[in-house]
Amino acid sequence: MQDFLQTLVGGLSLGAIYALVAMGFSLVYRTMGLVNFAHGSVVMIGAYAASTFYLTVKLPFFPAMIVALVVTGLIGLIIERVLRPLENKDFDLMLIGTIGFGIVLEALATIIWGATGRAVPNPVQTGPIELFDVRIRTYDLVVLGITALAMVLLVVFLHRTKRGAAMQAVAMDHEAATAVGIHVGRSNAMAFGIGAGLAALAGSLAGPLLYVAPTMGGSLGIKGFAAAMLGGFGNIPGAIIGGLAIGILDSFSAGTFQGYSDLVTFLIFTAAIMIRPTGIFGERTVNRA
Repeated sequence: MQDFLQTLVGGLSLGAIYALVAMGFSLVYRTMGLVNFAHGSVVMIGAYAASTFYLTVKLPFFPAMIVALVVTGLIGLIIERVLRPLENKDFDLMLIGTIGFGIVLEALATIIWGATGRAVPNPVQTGPIELFDVRIRTYDLVVLGITALAMVLLVVFLHRTKRGAAMQAVAMDHEAATAVGIHVGRSNAMAFGIGAGLAALAGSLAGPLLYVAPTMGGSLGIKGFAAAMLGGFGNIPGAIIGGLAIGILDSFSAGTFQGYSDLVTFLIFTAAIMIRPTGIFGERTVNRA
């Protein structure tokens, strides 16, 4: 029982990071109907940026994370601005464009930071907490707390602010939104910016848990994408549930099957998607083609 709870806590911490990645995927998809294939690379840039400001510039970890969030948010805005002329015109080219941006970001990371990667020390020096004979790392609690705060802020923004309501309107019908005076391009830019910010948050928090390397965006991006699909692509609560589910599944698979954990995780994920192709919350799709 103790091992079960210990694995569960580790899975929730990892799942929180997948949930942040999945929320970024879902936010852009529900607003634009576009799968941003550069998202995983933006996660990686966020991890590198946070580690650079933390380890090299010597900022405290949490201010370094905020700076990284701003930097990657700007990258998201640049990607949207470059792709904007293709919006509602050539959807396939937009998809290819996001793949191209992902390749460019990975190459830039290799040029700037090298190909060997770096380890980020745990920024929380407090020892683990013991609860019912389960040792919980303080940093895991920090990850869960920051992720929960980000989720609440995003939901409040989408449902309680004019900008969020405008993004919701664009997500439902961009032509009707345009007719009532909503600037669709601005809503799309905000979706890309916030999505990139969530990616940076995920990458920053993943740094002390994983090894920061140019290829880390691939693994986190694929699992975040799977989490978004499992929850129902485009559904924000679904992204959260899907992320936690993939994290817990990943953690238990690693403990039992070790080197085959990814294989087991994706076999179970594939079976779940075959049973329910629309994901847990069955979000309706947005088609802008």
